[in-house]
Amino acid sequence: MDLPVPPPVKPMLAKSVKQIPAGDFSYEPKWDGFRSIIFRDGDEVEIGSRNERPMTRYFPEMVEAVKANFPDRAVIDGELIVIGESGDRLNFDLLQQRIHPAASRVKLLSEQTPARFIAFDLLALGDEDYTDRPFTERRAALEQALAAADAPVHLTPVTRDAKLAEDWFTQFEGAGLDGVVAKGLDVTYQPDKRVMFKIKHERTADCVVAGYRVHKSGPDAIGSLLLGLYNDDGDLASVGVIGAFPAARRKELFTELQPLVTTFDDHPWAWAKQEEGTRTPRNAEGSRWSGGKDLSFTPLRPELVVEVRYEHMEGVRFRHTAQFNRWRPDRDPSSCTYEQLEEPVKFDLGDILAG
Repeated sequence: MDLPVPPPVKPMLAKSVKQIPAGDFSYEPKWDGFRSIIFRDGDEVEIGSRNERPMTRYFPEMVEAVKANFPDRAVIDGELIVIGESGDRLNFDLLQQRIHPAASRVKLLSEQTPARFIAFDLLALGDEDYTDRPFTERRAALEQALAAADAPVHLTPVTRDAKLAEDWFTQFEGAGLDGVVAKGLDVTYQPDKRVMFKIKHERTADCVVAGYRVHKSGPDAIGSLLLGLYNDDGDLASVGVIGAFPAARRKELFTELQPLVTTFDDHPWAWAKQEEGTRTPRNAEGSRWSGGKDLSFTPLRPELVVEVRYEHMEGVRFRHTAQFNRWRPDRDPSSCTYEQLEEPVKFDLGDILAG
């Protein structure tokens, strides 16, 4: 592969801010998928990931789409996404399932849950390296390069209107998007540097602490707390974890939680006893993500309530790891239900993809 910007390349990153910044910025939706830089040199196509590992073998349908829609020689930054069965929002769980070791399974999934590529930056075109050019020039060249592109390759919409970006922030969440990204108009492409800004949704929820996993530093330190919410049937459903604690606090938590340790026989997730040492309460999670790690947990009596910060839901679980906010000794665990969660207004994903 002979390109002015050869693989691998670490993508340019964004730093989190609380509000959409005003000024000389270009704003675009923040897609919820796999960040990917795609390299094409004639019939050669490589799909790079954020950690610089190629993902080409997992998305054979995208290789063909790139050949049909990209310029003959180009390096384009963007996001791989999968649309859910309903057709109206993104589905990150289905996207995760696309990373599978079996070639037969990869082929089947490429047909059942095909990916799409959302392009939002240009690193190279033909023999020209665009990384040292301002974003306005890169964007103009990207628009021209993909002017004739068709699904499943899309060009992300952009605006310089901060008010419209605020509307996108609110509306597009209903289609499963993650927030808004702001790029300085004169910013060059800087791999692995946080020179953009991202504004993501953040909410709070009161959850039941149902168990813990120990930290890699030792058996007397908490690695993560397992969270649950009660569903309409009165069952405690697993919704995610929190795990960002200072080292000293991990040891304190371990001591504090010991009086709540119980057996699986007396636990809402009693079924986990037979899978202890191999699985997590998340039924859909598989070994390809755990890398052989022991995902068993120590069950706790569901009496402790914690308030956590989260961005949005993916089905019945938090899309990302939640963040500790505060303990809620005033809350009855039985009151920690899904009803407290805010539901974003639905938005037509097709309208966003159409630009």
